[in-house]
Amino acid sequence: MAGLTLGAPTPEAITVHAQSRVLEVAFSDGASFKIPFELMRIYSPSAEVRGHGAGQEILQTGKRDVDLIALDPVGNYAVQPRFSDGHDTGIYSWDLLYQLGANQDQLWRDYEERLNVAGAQRDDPMPTKAGEGCANH
Repeated sequence: MAGLTLGAPTPEAITVHAQSRVLEVAFSDGASFKIPFELMRIYSPSAEVRGHGAGQEILQTGKRDVDLIALDPVGNYAVQPRFSDGHDTGIYSWDLLYQLGANQDQLWRDYEERLNVAGAQRDDPMPTKAGEGCANH
């Protein structure tokens, strides 16, 4: 998901709606999505969230009120958001933004199921790890 699939829709407009905490993306195929910052943050493509392989994913909690501080371009294929909790390592390709927008309902259901399995709540603070100085990532 890090790259751009040949022939895939590309963004024609990207708007950050700070007050409602959504990223609005209009694509070349006519699709337009409003992606909540929280959804972007909990599905970050970074190794901090996804790990380095299957089964290493880190369940993200406490991200409901996360803000988008900046949205930096990465070449012609992606953006790199900087979130208010300090997370800034995920690179969101156009493909990933499209998938997040198009599959929001299923992604929320999957997230809620992962929370249930873990016995966690959406607004729980992120647990700290031994030896980790900052629990916000």
